[in-house]
Amino acid sequence: MRPAAVFVTVSFLVAAPPVRGDETGTFKFSPPADQSNVPERYRLTERTSEYRLQPKLDPPGSNVEIHHLTFPSPLTTPHVENNTVHADYYRPKGAGLFPGVIVLDITGGDQSLSRGISSVLATNRVAALFVQMAYYGPRRPPGSRLRLLSTNIPQTMEAVRQTVLDCRMAAAWLASRREIDAKRVGILGTSLGSFIATLTGEMEPRLTRVAILLGGGGLVDAYYDHPQAAPYRKAYELLGGTKQQVKDWLAPVDPITCAANLRGRSVLMICASRDEIVPPSAGKALWEEMGRPKIIWYDATHYGMALWIPIALKPVIEHFKAE
Repeated sequence: MRPAAVFVTVSFLVAAPPVRGDETGTFKFSPPADQSNVPERYRLTERTSEYRLQPKLDPPGSNVEIHHLTFPSPLTTPHVENNTVHADYYRPKGAGLFPGVIVLDITGGDQSLSRGISSVLATNRVAALFVQMAYYGPRRPPGSRLRLLSTNIPQTMEAVRQTVLDCRMAAAWLASRREIDAKRVGILGTSLGSFIATLTGEMEPRLTRVAILLGGGGLVDAYYDHPQAAPYRKAYELLGGTKQQVKDWLAPVDPITCAANLRGRSVLMICASRDEIVPPSAGKALWEEMGRPKIIWYDATHYGMALWIPIALKPVIEHFKAE
């Protein structure tokens, strides 16, 4: 099956003079009354946060304007740059009400994929908030090699936790906007971003729609017996380690652990049948635990899915715009 044409409205956001006028204010995060299904590490108490929204671009001939949002992370780290959440807000022009979607990025690259997705969403009247994950972009100290994912497992676990908490706050900010339909606030992530998006959706009931692109769960089952992991697995087992110990260790960041929280929610999965990075078995495992939501399979590899993204965005847009 080859990619075919898809009728999705797209406009190219070319460089233009920035819009003038900053907006500052506060927004409130209120947790659900019952957080018993949310692990302690991902809980937030009620709080009010300051924010700053700075106009960034108003591309000529476009029906979208871009603003830069900042607010304090609810989790403080030793790295000052990482303690401010940065996001670009792709806002459709007009009064709304628009659906609002948090967009999360892939592991590496130049962020062009997620910015492109945000642009397409906004052009199709879905407001998109592209949130920089922990240690991404301006959140990485200058000259530092810090990353969200690293061989420093405790730091990686904390960076994942911080990003989930940041996104819970971002969802509250989106829902507070007068141009946003608070009943249609969602989250979308691709590859690494899909794992964080799934975790965030599980912890934040305000996110009524979730789109998981190239994601999955059951990480240890998916990767433990992989041929490329064999040298590390053998060394680990010689030291007395077991597969179950790894499962217990990674459970807090594995989307499958709390996948049942998304049952009954509007979830869309986009998977690649020949994915060499996120095995199809991981996608199927998460799908089962979430109660078998809508899933679309493409005959592609993980990186080959780049050719299908323009097509896959059509059901994604429909998913977020549905009443």
